[in-house]
Amino acid sequence: MHDFDDERRISHITLDEATIVWRNADIEQERRIAIFDLLEGNYFAPVRPLAEGHTGPFRVGLSVQEGRLAIDIAREDGTQLETHILGMGRFRRPIRDYFAICDSYFQAVKQSTPQQIETIDMARRGVHNDAAELLKTALEGKVDLDFDTARRLFTLICVLHIKG
Repeated sequence: MHDFDDERRISHITLDEATIVWRNADIEQERRIAIFDLLEGNYFAPVRPLAEGHTGPFRVGLSVQEGRLAIDIAREDGTQLETHILGMGRFRRPIRDYFAICDSYFQAVKQSTPQQIETIDMARRGVHNDAAELLKTALEGKVDLDFDTARRLFTLICVLHIKG
């Protein structure tokens, strides 16, 4: 477990609003919760030495550029430090699965028994956990992050991929 008082953390996160083409109230709520939880406690440490030995905190911007995920990392004053580009191929299925299970969950909350909701929620957490591990693996050698940070970042990556 990492110490969340450490400066190796995300202090501010933005999503490229131009990338987000559509979202509903449920997805907007997921986005707000993910950002709130992320900023409350996270561990985020670029692996390569940064300018002047900067170790955080960081402003992080997520966007999709030419079908790839761009993770912009900057100082708190906005000075750009580095950008990591990840191919999205490995994330397509987890994103699709996560949207499908979230849709089932949101529908179940409106019309299903507590036991049915719990079953769907367990499946949703499983898909989310697997995707977080995939993100941690994709960022290996680039950014060190803890599991909860990876989960919340994956939620935000999903928000960037919503199609109406």
